[in-house]
Amino acid sequence: MNSLIKKHEDGTIELTVTLPWALIEKTKNTVLENHVKVAELPGFRKGMAPRDIVEKNLDKDHIREDILRTLLPQSYADAIKEQKIMPVINPKIRVESIEEGKEWTFTAITAEAPSIKLGDYKEAVKKITAKAKIILPGKEPTTVTFEEISAALLQTATIQIPGVIIDQEVERLLAQTLDEVKRLGLTLDQYLASTGRNIDSLKQEYALKAENDIKIEFLLQKIAESEGIKVEDKEVEEAIAQGKTEAEKQNLQTNKILLKSIIRQQKTLDFLRNL
Repeated sequence: MNSLIKKHEDGTIELTVTLPWALIEKTKNTVLENHVKVAELPGFRKGMAPRDIVEKNLDKDHIREDILRTLLPQSYADAIKEQKIMPVINPKIRVESIEEGKEWTFTAITAEAPSIKLGDYKEAVKKITAKAKIILPGKEPTTVTFEEISAALLQTATIQIPGVIIDQEVERLLAQTLDEVKRLGLTLDQYLASTGRNIDSLKQEYALKAENDIKIEFLLQKIAESEGIKVEDKEVEEAIAQGKTEAEKQNLQTNKILLKSIIRQQKTLDFLRNL
């Protein structure tokens, strides 16, 4: 296996990976042997049919899919190791060529974490939090909102999000919207008509939201790193214990890494609100 890397200006990375035919053929043999073990064909007991007969009864596209399913994860892992990169998202895979007897090629589109310059974010946030420190008689204290802090961070920071990361988030938001629309018993066209939008305007709206949300997520991570904000195991266990049901507790236990990230983000926001 060998790989080539191309980095775009926005930080998107394209890895072109070439798989030698010898590796493909070896994997194909393994795939066919696995099919033989479970094949049930007329006149033969399960797993006893000759390989050539089993192969004739298998769809060639199905065999190729099995070969790719076997080879792609490890080949991608080898490629990112070879190119010394650290992707932060799952790749988009595009198969370029899969001819019999020849090398196979696929492209993996991914991205690393963007470079970040925080700027004078503390002063920008202090201008927002200052109003919360002024308590007038007979009036409730002013609360600094997440949106206000986000706006202050975006105003001072320099950060560019790779297009592939934004695209993945847009796809997630669209899928989420489609699920919600289906639960309402509507089609996507009916939903768009009721909101006065079309699919293009919806994608543009989601792309802007995705870009800002992702920027804030990376900025909060950067601030947590620069300020040494950490989450102890005890804090994670305490959060799990607060689950309302056993099912909720089990879900939190299963997703401890995500939970730890959420707690760290909240601690970072609390740090900013107290500036």
